[in-house]
Amino acid sequence: MSKIDEVKSRLDIVDIVSDYVELRKSGRNYSGLCPFHSDTEPSFVVFPETQGWHCFGCGEGGDVFTFIMKREGLTFGEALRLLARRAGVELKPLTEEQKKAAAQRERLQRIMSAAAEYYHQLLHSSTGEEARAYIQRRGLTEETVERFQLGYAPDQWEALKGHLLGQGYTLDNLVAAGIVVKRKEGTGGYDRFRHRLMIPIRLPQVGEKRGQVIAFGGRVLREEDVPKYLNSPQTPLFDKSATLFGLDRAQEAIRRRDQAVIVEGYMDVLQAHQHGFTNVVASMGTSLTEDQLRSLTRLTTNLVLALDADTAGTRAILRGLEVARGALDRRVTPVITPQGLVRYEGRLEIALHITILPQGKDPDDVIRADTDHWRRLIEEALPVLDYYFQALTADIDFSDPKGKVEAVRRLGPILSEIKNQVERTHYLQRLARMVRVDERALARQISETRPRHRRVRKPPSPEEEPTEATVSGRFGMQEHCLACLAGDPSLLEWLNEQLVKIEVPPLALADFIPSGRGGRVENEQIFQALLQVNRSSESRPDADMLRETLDPLLHDYLGWLLEMNSFYDDLPPDKLREDLLVTALRLREESLRARLTQLHFLHLDAQAEGQQDVIIKTGKTIDRLEEELRDVQRAFSRRFSLGRQRLEHALGL
Repeated sequence: MSKIDEVKSRLDIVDIVSDYVELRKSGRNYSGLCPFHSDTEPSFVVFPETQGWHCFGCGEGGDVFTFIMKREGLTFGEALRLLARRAGVELKPLTEEQKKAAAQRERLQRIMSAAAEYYHQLLHSSTGEEARAYIQRRGLTEETVERFQLGYAPDQWEALKGHLLGQGYTLDNLVAAGIVVKRKEGTGGYDRFRHRLMIPIRLPQVGEKRGQVIAFGGRVLREEDVPKYLNSPQTPLFDKSATLFGLDRAQEAIRRRDQAVIVEGYMDVLQAHQHGFTNVVASMGTSLTEDQLRSLTRLTTNLVLALDADTAGTRAILRGLEVARGALDRRVTPVITPQGLVRYEGRLEIALHITILPQGKDPDDVIRADTDHWRRLIEEALPVLDYYFQALTADIDFSDPKGKVEAVRRLGPILSEIKNQVERTHYLQRLARMVRVDERALARQISETRPRHRRVRKPPSPEEEPTEATVSGRFGMQEHCLACLAGDPSLLEWLNEQLVKIEVPPLALADFIPSGRGGRVENEQIFQALLQVNRSSESRPDADMLRETLDPLLHDYLGWLLEMNSFYDDLPPDKLREDLLVTALRLREESLRARLTQLHFLHLDAQAEGQQDVIIKTGKTIDRLEEELRDVQRAFSRRFSLGRQRLEHALGL
């Protein structure tokens, strides 16, 4: 038994989900309001017998791992470690080097917590009078001060250093935590932050546990001091490019409202949360990064950028949008071309909007002056393409031919990426009117200059995660399908094309959602990685790219699948592809039957309890899934009724 299986066997999904959702017994199952979308009636169901869950409103489902990953915004590895601790399962022992790194991180976290407490106490002492006066001028309440544990760094060179050395911490550790600077000459060190309002930066919280302090932002109290804001340096705990200030306090509201508002500074977040806008986070004065955006898209796909309305703010917005357009996961959608062929298009899975702030005002100013104005600004935020038209043409003189050329040069690459024909036509017509050029000529020009995006591969993490070498020997249809695809991930695109040809939707994550204690969350994660490498790679994806995409905890499982794949080496390629198509159809059939079984039980329970609304809802869903099942069976029938020659022609073998 693998450690993953052991964790699942020791946990009851009802107990885990009950920590987050108020469940009501309904027959042999439990129901409640879905925690992942706005739900007014209980469409979220937990199945104790299969240890699975499903929402019949938003369509999400899975096992205990997928629930925790989605609910807490965790990676698979993070969810496994969290649940393993709860189940009392010890994961693979760390190497000596990993133990040292983990112990060091724990020491640094204790240091940062002690520093935050020290600064917070000083804020309330006579020493912090000037900082308290500044807080009052900025309109921050005592509740906000306590909620964010604001503090004061005294106007002394070695105050914090002396305090922490007195608690037994070493100078080297204080330097490693980024709160003490080592002197270039001589020995010793001095406090990095002096005479500043101190703002702790935290990791997102898990459950009810407050997020760990990993860094600080320090705001000057004397206007002549520079820089105005001083951040902690890069440390083993803190990576500024991957961190969003306030996410520890905002994550629940972001998930509940299905929207994240991104501002630039600390004060913007503090004022927003103080006035009830708790889905606001800050990029801390930098342009948005890929890692920051990915952390948000675990919680929502609706992002609003609300940065300062100055030149620097505009540049930051545009850089952030470039990251979003080029780096975020894209959903692969099958599209039928006018010639009747199938093309797979990548579309951003996020909805980006931009709010234009009044000139010279930042979110802090707007919120303090008029909360209704701020609310309207967010509600009226521009779709990203409208913002591009406004921001990229603001300095262009359209009476000058060179200005028209420049407008097309700036906007053309963006319009070329719009896959929706109606939307692209709308913006092409808009640009054609602006530059007074024939729309067809403009479309040809943009098509000829369409840029090619190269895949940017991230270097592997320097920190190796513990892995689990023990892999269970179960080898069902899911494992067989994934073993075929792991050896050559590009086969997934071919497979989906064949499924569409025989009128069956492409292979989807729902086909690998784990069901029951015997289900495998590993399969879902492997398939997700297969989707990702096929979306993001311009070159032919391979097993190395797949491994690079996976959490290290799954590397052994991938190795096992690749080992199973080696048994297919002597199989002719056309036979392997044919077998893969049959397996995919069987997988879809199995997935539909599993969902129908769940629904039939729900339907019977609802009939027994007289829940008319549930009876109607489950009945409609059963009818739809049964029709989908018949479609798959008809596809099988058509496939086997073809002669060998016609079959090979249809499959392009």
